[in-house]
Amino acid sequence: MPNAFANGIQIEYETFGEPSSPALILIAGIGGQMIGWDEELCKKWAEKGFYVIRFDNRDVGLSTKIEEAGVPDLNTAMTALRNGAKVNAPYSLADMADDAAGLLDALKIDKAHICGISMGGAITQTIAFKHPSRVRSMTQVYATTGNPELPLPQPEIMKLLLTTPPAEREAYIDYQMKLYKTIAGPGFPFDEDWHRNLAGRSYDRAFYGPGKARQFLATLTQGNRKPFLASITAPALVIHGADDPLVPVAGGIDSAESIPGAVLMIIEGMGHDMPHGSAWPRIVEAVAAHIRKADGL
Repeated sequence: MPNAFANGIQIEYETFGEPSSPALILIAGIGGQMIGWDEELCKKWAEKGFYVIRFDNRDVGLSTKIEEAGVPDLNTAMTALRNGAKVNAPYSLADMADDAAGLLDALKIDKAHICGISMGGAITQTIAFKHPSRVRSMTQVYATTGNPELPLPQPEIMKLLLTTPPAEREAYIDYQMKLYKTIAGPGFPFDEDWHRNLAGRSYDRAFYGPGKARQFLATLTQGNRKPFLASITAPALVIHGADDPLVPVAGGIDSAESIPGAVLMIIEGMGHDMPHGSAWPRIVEAVAAHIRKADGL
């Protein structure tokens, strides 16, 4: 797969569709490699007439690892933040937003439609208020505003997220399967084979534990984005699962209420995932319709 030098790092990426079509750039969540944006899903958007770009965020997959930063103690950082202390992260979500903008520069794309999941949704928001001239539309999926008054994730999920992924392949796959099942919603069938295959391919492609912790710290230290969201001018679509146990649906509602003119789409029975196959047609069409409307088509 190709890679580009952007914002001072190497970014691994892959494209689908015609470069002359409107660009749709997909941003992954914490620890997620670009292959989490399934090839079949990317091709569905390409068939809708978009130039789809998926990429590895910094510190994950085949993009640059910020190894000199070491491994943060997330429990200590969270305690410090709760007590009002300042915590320094090796990089910020603003830096990761600059990575995406830099990738667009490398691909000679002036403006793109941006779609991010979870942390990727927070990065999408950040691009929209930091680089408004680069955004044709934005879509966030199960993301939040960072508003400290919102409901917290379920404790068992936070415990799983704060656990260092096992280094041995089968143990890593078992860990990921437990995480996938814990965050899935009750309204869609859980595709065990697809998820197990994704976990195995992710391990084989680029197992790297420390990057997830550093990305997590970047998310924790950005703080409340709510005051900045009112400045977003790009057409916004907010998609959220009604049964999300990691980022409760209140985070999606808060996002839609904070971004001027945002459209809120709540999917009953969906958790902190995009259920393989079963939820895809609805999400693909919703994003495609949002893009067409933003482009006046």
